[in-house]
Amino acid sequence: MVRIDRPRGTRDFLPDEMGERRSIESVFRGVVERWGYGEVKTPTFENLDLFTIKSGEGISDEIYTFMDKGERQMALRPELTAPVMRLYVESFQVSAKPCKLFYFDNCFRYERPQKGRFREFWQFGVELIGSSQPEADAEVITLAVEMLSSVGVKGELHIGDLSIIRSIIEELSPAQQSRIMRLVDKKDDAGLEYYLGEINAPSALCEKLFSLISLSGRDTLKEALKITGDLPEFDRFRRTLELLDALDVEYTVDLGIARGLDYYTGMVFEIYSNQLGAQNQICGGGSYKLTHLFGGKETPSTGFGIGFDRVMEICKPRRPKTPSLYLASFDDTRTDAMKIAKKLRKHIKVDMDVMNRRFKDQLKHANSVGSDFVLILGKNELESGKIAFKNMESGEQELLTIDEAIERVQ
Repeated sequence: MVRIDRPRGTRDFLPDEMGERRSIESVFRGVVERWGYGEVKTPTFENLDLFTIKSGEGISDEIYTFMDKGERQMALRPELTAPVMRLYVESFQVSAKPCKLFYFDNCFRYERPQKGRFREFWQFGVELIGSSQPEADAEVITLAVEMLSSVGVKGELHIGDLSIIRSIIEELSPAQQSRIMRLVDKKDDAGLEYYLGEINAPSALCEKLFSLISLSGRDTLKEALKITGDLPEFDRFRRTLELLDALDVEYTVDLGIARGLDYYTGMVFEIYSNQLGAQNQICGGGSYKLTHLFGGKETPSTGFGIGFDRVMEICKPRRPKTPSLYLASFDDTRTDAMKIAKKLRKHIKVDMDVMNRRFKDQLKHANSVGSDFVLILGKNELESGKIAFKNMESGEQELLTIDEAIERVQ
């Protein structure tokens, strides 16, 4: 017989781990719903064009693509922003603004698996669509911080603004600007210097760019003004920071953040955790415009994605243990035990033997699976209308009605 293993770069989650993941997911959902966001869900696969329009043809080498039986080029989603923007164009364009959406799902990328990076991964994201105001930026950033804080993750928030960087390189071609932004995003100063030389960028431009992306800290805006002069772009960014100050959100202004994607238009932010190794970014986002690429009106948006798997590397939640009950029976009470178990399961967690074990073996099994209590249903108990209720920790045993047993376990 041939053994078939799971695909490379994927994982199986066992019951205990799934319980932990659902626990964190539930907390995240509670936070975003209290902030007024509604959940959406998009298909696991989409037309390949959805991602090449947004990220360029080169992304095809990084994702799972296939041709369906209708000879259409499809792709497993590598991220969720583009599918949600497509959904918005199809379903929400005429709705009241802003449109506040959230999602939680798996994504797929065909890359070399390594620690903390898998070919299948999970992303929890939020999109606030329809507002270009700094209040929208401040809300989204604060929500991201609040979500992570709600599960005990304290991250280091860095905020930048791409419109300030782009003001310096606006004289270059769109392709050159795009390449520069990607090099800035990778923190590849040597590669950036080489590329600027390769395209014969003016020395004044190079000097301003390197000075700007090296700025980080509370006085960053003052220093940036000396480099670029006052720009309209500063007004929105400055107001966003004022709002974050009012909301007691701790941050570092970091103009070296680029996010490396062409669709970001202004504010960008990243959150890092010192509880992770080299891959320490757990959240990233910013303001952007995408809907016009998918046939909609140009619409300002702000959003972020949280790397759920990285959050799980940090969080080991202790879920409140739900008391468990095991219903043990004999050959002549087995059918009645199944009836009673069905009634009990409307209220509490109940396990029972389905392997035709002897009574003593049922008690051993109850102990091995960690049952807190055992109900013993014999003929005498059945006739009396009461069941023997045993506390597995103390060993104490007493006769109770079914309703009394339910109250005792709950």
